[in-house]
Amino acid sequence: MSLPIANLAARSLHNRRFTALITVCSIALSVSLLLGVERLRNEAKSAFANTISGTDLILGARSGGVQLLLYSVFHIGNASNNIRWDSYEAIIKDPRVAWSVPLSLGDSHRGYRVVGTTAAFFKHYRYARDRSPELALGEVFDHPLEAVIGSEVARRLGYGPGTPIVLAHGAGEVSLTHHDDQPFTVVGVLAATGTPLDRSILVDLSGIEAIHEDWIGGRPVPGLHHHHASAAESEDEHDDEHTHHAGEPQTITAALIGLTAKVQTFQVQRAINDYRNEPLLAVMPQVALAELWQLMAVAENALRLISAMVVLVGLAGMATALVSGLEERRREMSILRAVGARPHQILTLIVGEAAFLTVTGMALGVGLLSGALVWLSPWLTSRYGLDPSLFSLSTDELALLAAILAAGLLVGLIPGYRAYRNSLSDGLTPRL
Repeated sequence: MSLPIANLAARSLHNRRFTALITVCSIALSVSLLLGVERLRNEAKSAFANTISGTDLILGARSGGVQLLLYSVFHIGNASNNIRWDSYEAIIKDPRVAWSVPLSLGDSHRGYRVVGTTAAFFKHYRYARDRSPELALGEVFDHPLEAVIGSEVARRLGYGPGTPIVLAHGAGEVSLTHHDDQPFTVVGVLAATGTPLDRSILVDLSGIEAIHEDWIGGRPVPGLHHHHASAAESEDEHDDEHTHHAGEPQTITAALIGLTAKVQTFQVQRAINDYRNEPLLAVMPQVALAELWQLMAVAENALRLISAMVVLVGLAGMATALVSGLEERRREMSILRAVGARPHQILTLIVGEAAFLTVTGMALGVGLLSGALVWLSPWLTSRYGLDPSLFSLSTDELALLAAILAAGLLVGLIPGYRAYRNSLSDGLTPRL
């Protein structure tokens, strides 16, 4: 578009500035919505992928791979069953297993999940491409009734080293059964990780076993341990294979496993899935994540489609404003033709106005999105572990903006073609 035509388009839009402003705001809101959905979608995928790294297999009771991943790593949902401790020990005795981290879930504190594990968790657990969890305050537990809490737990509840906490049975925010007789003491606070660790309470496995020592079926049974002890003393025979030592858990929920060599992953996975003494399942985290995204693909694409339709509605509003404005500008177009403007210059003028409105709306939309992310970023990070980039645009986002600009130019061709077709006499002949 030549400079005189551009200057003319700018003056024309200035004369219709209220309509132009409404159009620009409509496009800006739709663009910010589309880019916001795309960015949060990508950040959610990145956050899920960064939650666990360096783990070759996740071990659990036989169920679904996605379900095992969700409850063991992301603390979403609950396990359908536990696995026996002797089965876990048999699995990790495999010489191909380099390390393992047992996990015991099922308790909570004021809505935050409690994870029973061992000191090996702090040594082998990795997130965000080989980063290990670090302590912001205190130290790692070395006593059965000590706990290390996540950064969000400490911040929201105001806890720190030395704070006593009482665990509740079950993973819900409201529980009618509490382990009041054996409170834990906070000894450490984890630094923020942007993962479910921030919303977790880590305790020793022996502590989980201790508070459930007199429990059956999710309820305490007074004197149960004493009764078992007396019965054990009166028995002359017992099965050595299933002897349970004090402080040793009978069952665990899941386990993270690292192998000596990556090439052995499929072999060890097959061996675990074929384990005869108990139905077990081993899944590779990245494979389970890929299955999760496949399950979410329909909802994900539906959300993107809705956002794209919002953008199209904004562009359709621009086309409507330009077309309706042509009825008021027919004499203007005819005068331009009378002073020597060619039909293609009239077309360029109208399409140029559409391009200007589209580009201005896109720029404002990107600015609105960046401002919203600056405001919401601390909340998104602490609540959902999302850390969206504030001012940079990804390749996918630039491609979306290019598509929006192309769509804006195509939409501008509709009123532009009508103006192109208008003849000189159409605007100068009085119409009654």
